[in-house]
Amino acid sequence: MTEKIKWGVISPGKIAHAFAKGIKTIPDAEIVAVASSSKKRAETFAKKYKVPKAYDAYATLVADPNVDAVYISSLHHQHFEHSMLALEAGKHVLCEKPMTVTAAETKKLIERAREKKLFLMEALWTRFLPIYDTVRQWLDAGRIGEIKMMTSTFGFRPERDETGRLFDPNLAGGALLDIGIYPLAVSEWVMGAFPEAIKVHALMGNTGVDELLSAILVYKNGVVSQFTSTFLAENMNDFFIYGTKGHIRIHPNFWGSAGATLSVTNKKDEVVSAPFRATGFEYQTEEAMRCIRAGFLESPKVSHDYTLSMMTLMDDIRAEIGLKYPFE
Repeated sequence: MTEKIKWGVISPGKIAHAFAKGIKTIPDAEIVAVASSSKKRAETFAKKYKVPKAYDAYATLVADPNVDAVYISSLHHQHFEHSMLALEAGKHVLCEKPMTVTAAETKKLIERAREKKLFLMEALWTRFLPIYDTVRQWLDAGRIGEIKMMTSTFGFRPERDETGRLFDPNLAGGALLDIGIYPLAVSEWVMGAFPEAIKVHALMGNTGVDELLSAILVYKNGVVSQFTSTFLAENMNDFFIYGTKGHIRIHPNFWGSAGATLSVTNKKDEVVSAPFRATGFEYQTEEAMRCIRAGFLESPKVSHDYTLSMMTLMDDIRAEIGLKYPFE
C-alpha cells in the first residue's frame, strides 16, 4: 500500500461532493481519479477538488493502477454492478448505502471481496459520527436505565419527479431503501441486534414505490422501535431512545446529527454538541482506511454480516408491502 491511500470516485453526484470535502481533512488520503457517464460532469468535479484524472468510463477508472480504493455513490440499482467492477479490478470498495438492492446481490459482493482478499464496506456514515460515541457511552453506562422503546422519523418533501431516483421503480426508488434504512440502522445499533418481528404499513404512489413507510420493530424483551420514513411530509427527524430512568434525543437530522440531549428523571438535561471536521463523511473514510491498512476485509462497525442482515430485513419489508422492482 502506498503511503497515502488513493481514492477513485464513481459517480460524482451530491453525496460524492460530501465525500470529497471530508477527505480534504484526512492528510494521508487523496482522490486521484473520478469517473462519470458524463465527461463534463467528471471534469467539473475534478476541477473543483483538484483531482488529477477525470474519466467518462467506470471501467477506465478501476483499471487505473494509481487507484487503491473506490468510493461508489451511484444510484442504488447500480451499486452491485459498480462494486463488482471495482472488486474484479482488485480495488477496495466503500459503497454508499444500501450496498445493493437485494440480499442476494450483497451476498455475491461479500463472497467476491473475500475471495479476492479485498476490503468491502457499506458507507453507513451515521455510525461513525462523533455524537454517536457520546450516545453509546450514555447507553453503556445505563444512564437512561433499561431501554423500552425508540421512536423516529425521516421525512421530507422532494420535488416530485416520477422519473427521478426517489420515485422510479426502475431506479430502485421508494422511501425504504433511500431513507428508511437510517432508522432501521440506528435501531439495530442501539439494540445490537435485529428485530424478532416487524409490522409495516406503506402508502404506495403512482409509480408503485413506497412514498410512506411506517414500521414497528419488535426486539428481545419486548423493546419496540417505531418509525416513519416518507417523501410526503416535512418531519421533525429526531431519534428518541426511551428507558426506565429517562431518555436520549439525537437531534435532527438524526442520521447526520452533531447534537444529543440526555434527560434523566429529576436531573438537569445534558446537551452535547460534537461538530464535524467537515461534512461528517470523513469519519467513515478514516475507518475504511484504518481497516485497509490493517489488512481487514471488513469493518467491525459495519460488518459484512450486518450489511447482509440489513439487506435481508429490507427484502422482507418489501415483500410485506408488495414492492418488487422490474429488474429483479
